[in-house]
Amino acid sequence: MTILSGLWAAYVAQSVIGGLTWGGLPAVLRDQGLPLDRIGLLSLLIAPWALKFLWSPAVERWRLPLGRPPRSAMLVFLFGTVAVLGLLATGAVGLVPLLPALACLMIVAIATATADIVVDGHAVGALTRSEHGWGNAAQVGGAYVGSAIGAGLLLVLVARLGWSGAVWFMAGLVTVLLVWFSLTAREAGSIPSSAAGPRPSLRRALAQSDIRQGLMLTAIFVIAQKLPLGMLAPFLIDRGISLEAVGLLHGFGSLVLGLCGALLGGAAVQRWGVRVTMSGALISQAILMLCLVLDRAGIILPPALPVAAALLSGSALSAIGFTAIYAQFMRWSDPRQGGVDFTLFQCLDGALSMILGLMAGFIAQNAGYGVFFGLSAVLPVLAVLMLQRLTSRTAPAIGF
Repeated sequence: MTILSGLWAAYVAQSVIGGLTWGGLPAVLRDQGLPLDRIGLLSLLIAPWALKFLWSPAVERWRLPLGRPPRSAMLVFLFGTVAVLGLLATGAVGLVPLLPALACLMIVAIATATADIVVDGHAVGALTRSEHGWGNAAQVGGAYVGSAIGAGLLLVLVARLGWSGAVWFMAGLVTVLLVWFSLTAREAGSIPSSAAGPRPSLRRALAQSDIRQGLMLTAIFVIAQKLPLGMLAPFLIDRGISLEAVGLLHGFGSLVLGLCGALLGGAAVQRWGVRVTMSGALISQAILMLCLVLDRAGIILPPALPVAAALLSGSALSAIGFTAIYAQFMRWSDPRQGGVDFTLFQCLDGALSMILGLMAGFIAQNAGYGVFFGLSAVLPVLAVLMLQRLTSRTAPAIGF
């Protein structure tokens, strides 16, 4: 139980930083009048998450020195300290001009992405097989709790304390959470690592056909699911909803709808399987995006419907879809180098998220929300058709 509480703390801390960067900050910048294409630059901060597969084998070998206890606690404390100092600097430099803040947040992103490799490796090694389900609950649930804090509470604090005070509060919270993880990881890190088995490597991962086919299916799903996510908060701001109200809605969406979506996604995977769950999430998102298209076209809708569509798409449906795809990541990963394989899928997700964020800001700024959400409604339908066609040939081989 102590190990699980540490995992909850680590995943919440990481997601507080992610929620601040990609959930709360876009709304703050839009509230200050920055154009959407400038807000889209925040997607560049996903680069470390997209590239961390390059250094994941080295980090894993550093974490597990042969014949010695794991270094999980030490490494998370080290990289966590860098992330906290980066947050403190972000609060000090302010948001105008934007580039110094982006530079500080890039340092935070690099440190956090590297710590995530360590935490995932620690979870695999410290949890027994019977505890894996609870560990996955910590990963998914912690992500939504952290996002609720980083994307929701941050906006409330910015409205009341200003940018610096809000970010410094988040830095203090992250410090407490990572210290708790380090304490629990030290308790679980007394067993020396074994020298048996092949060395983790990217070459071994990419040599497996199921990994390559899985990466293709992942790309199709992520493109369809994630395109609209970065523009939902600016859309609500532009509809006249106050920054504090958007913060409260984000918090509710992540904490309540996100957790419910994660639980529903897990139950759906158990009942109907990964492919059906992912397809259902995509079709549902297409319907919600159509509601936003109609709203921008001037068609009279109940006032709460566009807001509800944005919340459900950004929280519940995203949680359902990504609970399913992350479950599939675990199935595709080789247990002998699960951290490397799992990181490879995560990095593809991150790389596509960065590209999609840049595209989203450009399309929404230059073509308008109507065209943008129309594209976001069409892509999920196309993705379902492509997934069905591809998996009809490859599903037996890759377990999808």
